[in-house]
Amino acid sequence: MQNGALPPAEKPAYEIEKSERILTPALVVYPELVARNCQTMLRLLGGNASRWRPHIKTAKLASTVRILVEHGILELKCATTLELLTACSAGAKDVLVAYPAGGAAVQRIRDIANAFPDVSVSALVESPAMIEPWAGSSIGLFIDINPGMDRTGIEQERVPEIVGLAQAIGKAKLHFRGLHYYDGHLSGLALVERTAVAHRGYDQLMKIAAAVRAKGIAVEQVITSGTPETPCALSYPGFAGAGFHHQVSPGTLVYGDSRCQQELPPDWGIQPAALVLAHVVSHPKPGVVTCDAGHKTVAVDAGVPNCRVLGHDELLPGKPSEEHLPMEVAAGRDRPAVGELLYLLPRHICPTVNNFDFALIVEQGKITRLDRVTARGRENPLILSASRQASAG
Repeated sequence: MQNGALPPAEKPAYEIEKSERILTPALVVYPELVARNCQTMLRLLGGNASRWRPHIKTAKLASTVRILVEHGILELKCATTLELLTACSAGAKDVLVAYPAGGAAVQRIRDIANAFPDVSVSALVESPAMIEPWAGSSIGLFIDINPGMDRTGIEQERVPEIVGLAQAIGKAKLHFRGLHYYDGHLSGLALVERTAVAHRGYDQLMKIAAAVRAKGIAVEQVITSGTPETPCALSYPGFAGAGFHHQVSPGTLVYGDSRCQQELPPDWGIQPAALVLAHVVSHPKPGVVTCDAGHKTVAVDAGVPNCRVLGHDELLPGKPSEEHLPMEVAAGRDRPAVGELLYLLPRHICPTVNNFDFALIVEQGKITRLDRVTARGRENPLILSASRQASAG
């Protein structure tokens, strides 16, 4: 299978014409499959686009965010100011910065919100001290709840503190939007166990919302669930008619990855819409090949193997170094030749996309353009100083 040829079953979706022109490693995005994944998610939500607030740490490309917007998905989550800027520029109408903001980040978020007055921008708080920096702004505030992930937020058992924080937001004359509850720590569990644990958490979340409302405070929205937990949230009966608008926030399934195939119900039909292209660069010893896709290319945070090679079930990726990814070849199987193009499906697509400055856009098997990965990395850390100097000048 020279020049990137794939088995017949995968040719219609992924094979790229004139692939010999591609300098690897390279990120490839298939917008037709992105659109199909969006349509699948909307079908699962009964056509209600307002129930989906995807996190664009996965999408990263302004062109992909525009596909979301074209499907009526206008409410998004992000983690960085560059992602916020990309979302606002691409047509989003409501963006939550789902990351604790402090210091200069607060002013930058306020500046971006002021630059896009038609976009509702919100932030997270988890203590009274985090409210004051937003005083006098149009920024809405969500209370971040810690469901047991122990990463950010107020522990879900501390209901009186959560209620008090909602009251403090109102006293500061800021807009209390609702509750943010990211239960990403459940991703390693089998679906049946994941669902049982998630539903117990949602029971507690319902008690929190009820306690806030008992004080006469409206809970506008409750946001839960990354990609692995979305099936759990959609099967939880309490969210129907709960007195607030419930949203799920899966972002990974926009592109899909090998974990999506393992963690989501097969009948959902989420299809990988982003791959990494790599070439075999060495046969270092019998039974091993190496390609040019180390951990600076395909993220390894989700473990080893960090990817699957489409059309090559005989290859088992090993531990990568910065620029090299060695792979064992199954006994008795031929190994791909040096120079052969491989199509890699990452185990974790989100940080993989962040490794690239550009993405090849492939439609109907042809490279149609090259898009910048708009929200990759970070903004200039001195951007506030630079803008003030410019205005002073």
